[in-house]
Amino acid sequence: MIRTQVYLTERERQALRELSRSTGKPMSQLIREAIDSVVRRTGHSGRREVLRSLAGIWRDRDDLPYFREVREEWERGLGR
Repeated sequence: MIRTQVYLTERERQALRELSRSTGKPMSQLIREAIDSVVRRTGHSGRREVLRSLAGIWRDRDDLPYFREVREEWERGLGR
């Protein structure tokens, strides 16, 4: 592990301290878990899942003249 310094507001520190007491986990572990959660939600693989879930939702619309080109770009980016 690499040591790093993080600045917290007093409110954030107090909330983290209370969570640490209630879970029995060290504050450093809670911070690492929070970072992992954000990385999972916003990481590239998460973006890919969202794009896959949206594929085809406007398939039957005819009021989007260039949508087919956009869709083809997305599919190329997803490796379809």
